Amino acid sequence: MAERAADKVKRLVNGELRFRVAGMDCAEEVSQLRAALTPAVPEERLGFDVLNRRLTVRVEAGSPVDADEIRRLVATTGMKAEVWTPGAPGQEAGPANRVRKLLCWLSGALVLVGYVNHALQHGFAHALAADSEGGAFPVVSIVAYAGATLAGAWFVLPKAWSALRRLRPDMNLLMVIAITGALLIGEWFEAAAVSFLFALALLLESWSVDRARRAIERLLDLSPPTAHVLRPEGEGTVEVAIESVSPGTSFVVRPGDRVPLDGLVVRGEGHIDEASLTGESVPVPKQPGDEVFAGTINAEAALEVRATRLAEDSTLARIIHMVEEAQSRRAPSERWVERFAARYTPIMMALALLVATVPPLMGLTSWGDSLYRALVLLVIACPCALVISTPVSIVAALACAARGGVLIKGGTHLETIARVRVFAMDKTGTLTRGEPVVEATELLEGHTQEEFLSWASALEARSTHPLARAIVSHADSLGIQPARSVDVRELPGLGAEGTIDGRRAWIGGHRLVHQLGVESPAAHETIAALEARGLTAVALGTESHVCGVLGIADAIRPEARGIVDRLHDLGIERVVMLTGDHQVAAERVAAATGVDDVSAGLLPQDKVHAIGQLSHTYGPTAMIGDGVNDAPALAAAEVGVAMGAAGSDVAIETADIALMSDDLARLPWLVSHARRTLRIVRQNVAWALGAKAVVMVLATLGVASLWMAIAADMGASLIVIANALRLLRT
Repeated sequence: MAERAADKVKRLVNGELRFRVAGMDCAEEVSQLRAALTPAVPEERLGFDVLNRRLTVRVEAGSPVDADEIRRLVATTGMKAEVWTPGAPGQEAGPANRVRKLLCWLSGALVLVGYVNHALQHGFAHALAADSEGGAFPVVSIVAYAGATLAGAWFVLPKAWSALRRLRPDMNLLMVIAITGALLIGEWFEAAAVSFLFALALLLESWSVDRARRAIERLLDLSPPTAHVLRPEGEGTVEVAIESVSPGTSFVVRPGDRVPLDGLVVRGEGHIDEASLTGESVPVPKQPGDEVFAGTINAEAALEVRATRLAEDSTLARIIHMVEEAQSRRAPSERWVERFAARYTPIMMALALLVATVPPLMGLTSWGDSLYRALVLLVIACPCALVISTPVSIVAALACAARGGVLIKGGTHLETIARVRVFAMDKTGTLTRGEPVVEATELLEGHTQEEFLSWASALEARSTHPLARAIVSHADSLGIQPARSVDVRELPGLGAEGTIDGRRAWIGGHRLVHQLGVESPAAHETIAALEARGLTAVALGTESHVCGVLGIADAIRPEARGIVDRLHDLGIERVVMLTGDHQVAAERVAAATGVDDVSAGLLPQDKVHAIGQLSHTYGPTAMIGDGVNDAPALAAAEVGVAMGAAGSDVAIETADIALMSDDLARLPWLVSHARRTLRIVRQNVAWALGAKAVVMVLATLGVASLWMAIAADMGASLIVIANALRLLRT
């Protein structure tokens, strides 16, 4: 009793009961599980993850769920549920898959044995025709065919019985009825062939899901299992599991090694290859104070890094978790296929009943011929290819996007981005880099550029203000060293002042110039001209005059114009800028990037209103922002896309789609990828239904045989699986 109580406590993880379900490979099994569980558990408390074969039951306070009862209910469907806890060994569905594979190949081998034995006694053509008249089937062949039928249908029979008991016909019941009918009329070869080929089709379906899952699991392999942690005494390192490393611990990343945990560089400089996380192919320079992410590769010198997150909370771990959650959120096309299959199967069973009974009652055919045609119709009516066509496509597309540095939180968002007609973009950090740069230097009173910039960098050298950093960086890029300065102090909200070469100097904006009373007509015109261009004017001067003025602006992404043009080429009707910046600065960026419309001076609520207007006027609208300041607009849009989300908790959690790198070029790729996914989904649905329609006509005319029907169904499954897995390629 105590062990059972402890077992139940162990299964309760974060208010959820979690199970691994062997045999849950597609939406058909999910429908069976939902039907079996909903009498005991409300549907809204059930979660299904086909990719990882997981069942989650959310537990409400005060109403504990009996885990043993859930396992019993799952068993009634022919599937098996085992307790699953994160990181626990021995809970994979591997043994069941191995048995499935073994029985499938055993079925095929027995079909071959039965056919060869029959052919050796009566000829190959006679064996292929499988004519049972006159006791044509040898006993050995009958035994082999019976064994092949049982082996092939072993995993199907419990599911078919469950469907029959609940009066919810599905593809498993269709197959069992067809196989049973073939045996009753003496078609041993065809019954065995149908059983084997159906088992093979299910095995291929399981393989396709496994391959998509492995594509996501490869993300997990990016993070090394151990870290080289610095010893407390500071001499040497010790290798420990990453799960035991706490934030604040320092570790060493050697050249060529993967970074084990998110952290900040403490010592060393080099380049990090972040392609596995962001899709960015160019290594990123790192120095003390810069952030590094788990799973990226240290390309150069050894780095000492201080961990900032637990292994389970790293950016890579969150991405993997998001992808796993995303594939369980069904896209509209997946929901349509499931609803269609739920109505389609009983309709086809009714049609098969009519084909079996109406023609002989009208004297058009014999009962044997009509029954055989009905069995062929049941086989080809199996919705296996249709059911698997969409989820495999969606999962493959999500996995491919994740490898390319694009995190999509579900098939719904993937389909939405494919239909978007308008892109609304924030300015700072999206169309621009979010980093101010010096774009103009206007000299006055006969000063030289070297003297002017050396004074400016001397006054701003100790400041952390973005404009100050831009000035120092600009002087450094030109090889100009700061002048020697003393008594430098900040003027809060205005600028800075200090003594250079014995003269008092200052640097600041237009307001400081007014306060000091040194604004000459030439200085006024220069400042006004720079501000008219949308630049921020920063003046430098002495007690008697203004020496010159710098024009500073947020650096426009050089690729932004090309990206906007590519979006237009893809059929995007409008690319709109929504910004809180002033109108002149916004229009300067708009002119350089080619956006269609500009709305400036917007507060967060104004952006939400603008998104609503765009959606009403043009249709589905996507909002592109940094995921923090633009959170309300991202939520208001049909799909929100966060830029540069690597390492940003808020960006990853807020947006529907997160571009892990700071790369605007991912947007056109994302649109193309989403549209390609929808094309492949439509192709798969059309092929699955079209192939069935052709064979159904042939079956009604008496041309198609049972094994031809199942071969056609398996062929359709193979084609849709192969077509869907093309999406794994970037």
